[in-house]
Amino acid sequence: MSLLEGIIDSRDNPLAVVEDIAANNDWSFERSGEDEITILTQGTWTDYQLSFTWMGEIEALHLACAFDMKIPPQRRAETQRLIALINEQLWIGHFDIWAQTGTIMFRQALPLPDGLSATVAQCEAMLVGAVQSCERYFPALQFVVWAGKSAQDAMNAAMFDTEGEA
Repeated sequence: MSLLEGIIDSRDNPLAVVEDIAANNDWSFERSGEDEITILTQGTWTDYQLSFTWMGEIEALHLACAFDMKIPPQRRAETQRLIALINEQLWIGHFDIWAQTGTIMFRQALPLPDGLSATVAQCEAMLVGAVQSCERYFPALQFVVWAGKSAQDAMNAAMFDTEGEA
């Protein structure tokens, strides 16, 4: 076993916990080194790419959940307004637009100072929370990006919950 394999497989590495979760759920994943793992999962609206990165310099496990939605330049300002409205509703994590590519992603981090270990429950909560947030607000983002709606109109539609069955 190489030194890198020993680091990757170490139970002290929080990415080993994430890798176990992905394997146990039969999700496609790729380990690109000791500091990153990417999981692919399918949602109702789109597929999600969840990238977990161990950031040793700040002792935090970072999660970025991206999906295929590029923002045309003429819709970026209204999309930024919508993201600000969405972020006001979130208690954990936030949405960003990646400036270079116009990609929207959901991000959050789990601080693990002084050698604390990540638990399965913590990592699962991060993963589930990211996908749930993306699923909840994906239609609103589409309303702004592709239907030309205002941020407020899109947010009103996203916050409308139906009850019962038709």
